[in-house]
Amino acid sequence: MKWFKAVSACCAALIVSVSLAGCAGSSTKESTGGYIDDTVVTTKVKSALFNDKDVKSSEISVVTFKGRVQLSGFVSSQKVANRAVEITRNVTGVRLVENDMQVK
Repeated sequence: MKWFKAVSACCAALIVSVSLAGCAGSSTKESTGGYIDDTVVTTKVKSALFNDKDVKSSEISVVTFKGRVQLSGFVSSQKVANRAVEITRNVTGVRLVENDMQVK
């Protein structure tokens, strides 16, 4: 009976650790089937925003978690905010864009 309790405890610990490992990941699956790290997504988004002449990327904060990107900060117009969201949506690895930018 002791071995049964020991095996049960090990199985329970394994299940918990596998569950937590799945939640702790910070990568998102690309359409190609590969995984892309959130730091890569953040870098790609910032680079795309920086390269657009209509968007001042220094005013926008980018936070990424499992492919969800939150844009926040202050922009000069709603047109700029919409453009930033459009650019972000087109970046590989982005699943969802949350727009928390405010027009100053």
